[in-house]
Amino acid sequence: MTNITDLIRKSQKIILSTHRQCDGDGLGAELSLYYALRKIKKDVRIINVDSTPRKYRFLGTDKIIALFQNNPAMDLAADLCLIFDTNDERLLEPLYSGLKKHVSQIVFIDHHPLLQKGPQPGSSSFIDTSAASTGELAYRMIKDLGIELDSEIARALYTSITFDTQLYRYIRNSPESHLIAAELLKYEIHPQEVHRALFGNQTVQKMAFLAKALGQIEYFCHGQLAVLRLSDADLISHNMEPDEARDVIDMIMNIETLEAAVIFREDAENEYKLSIRSKSKLEVLSIAESFGGGGHTHASGAFIKGTYIELKDRIVKDLTKKISQIT
Repeated sequence: MTNITDLIRKSQKIILSTHRQCDGDGLGAELSLYYALRKIKKDVRIINVDSTPRKYRFLGTDKIIALFQNNPAMDLAADLCLIFDTNDERLLEPLYSGLKKHVSQIVFIDHHPLLQKGPQPGSSSFIDTSAASTGELAYRMIKDLGIELDSEIARALYTSITFDTQLYRYIRNSPESHLIAAELLKYEIHPQEVHRALFGNQTVQKMAFLAKALGQIEYFCHGQLAVLRLSDADLISHNMEPDEARDVIDMIMNIETLEAAVIFREDAENEYKLSIRSKSKLEVLSIAESFGGGGHTHASGAFIKGTYIELKDRIVKDLTKKISQIT
C-alpha cells in the first residue's frame, strides 16, 4: 500500500476507473478517492467504460464520471491510473487499450483472486484477497495518504463496503468492515438512504418481473442447482436495467436446498453475461475462468458467446460434478 500512496504523491494528473457495468464496490471506491485526492489538489478524473446503473445515481455520479463509450476520442493523458475492483484488464476494454497508450503507470487496486488463466496485473498493483471489499482498500489508501475523511468520502466508502458485503453478511471472518463502517457513521452519510438505494426501492414492474422469472427456474442435482435465463429485452420491458439481474440471483440463493445458482443474462443473440453463485465449500471461480471470466471463490462470472443449450449443458455438467464432490 505504501508503494501505491507514494505513486499518488508523485503524480499530479490521475485517472480513476473500474470495470464495465460497474457495481457499488468499485464505484464507491473510485468516488472516495476522487473526493480525497481533490483535497490534496490533485488533477483527478473518473473515466468509466460505460454508464452508471441508476441505483447508484444518488451519489451524484452524472456530474463527476466521464463515460468512454460516449467519447472514445477523449483525452486520456495522465501520470497515473488507478483501477478499482478488478485485476482483469479485459473488463475495461476498449478503455484499457487507450489508457495503455497515454498513461505513464496503471495500477490495479482489488480484492479478487488473481486469474489462473488470463492477464496479470503489473507488479505495482495492490491485490488483497483478505479484504471483504475494495472499499476497505480505498479507506486504507486515504488513511495512508493522511487525508481527513469528510461526509462525501465517508458516504462513498460506506456505499462500497455495504454493497460488497451485502449488508455485512459477507465479511470474510474479519471485524474490519464493521470497524470501518463504525467510523464512517460518525459523518453525515444518511445510511438509511444508502441502504434503500442499494437494496430497496422495488417497483411494481420489478416485482412482476421477479415473479415471472422465479417461475422459470430450472432445477438440477435434486434441487441443489438452479439455472435461469433472462434477456435484456425482458428486463427493459419491465423498466429494469441489466444490472438488476444481480438482484434475481441473490434472491434465488435464499432457497435453502441450493448449493449453486446460475443466471444467463442474454445481452444479444448468443451473447450472455454469466453469473454464478455458490454456498459453503463449493468453488465456482474455476468455471468462470474456463469461460475467460473471473471473480470470487463463491461469486464469479464471465461474458460468453454460444448457443444457450450448449452453454447451459456444459455449466450444469461442471457444477453437477463439483456438487457431487462436496455432498
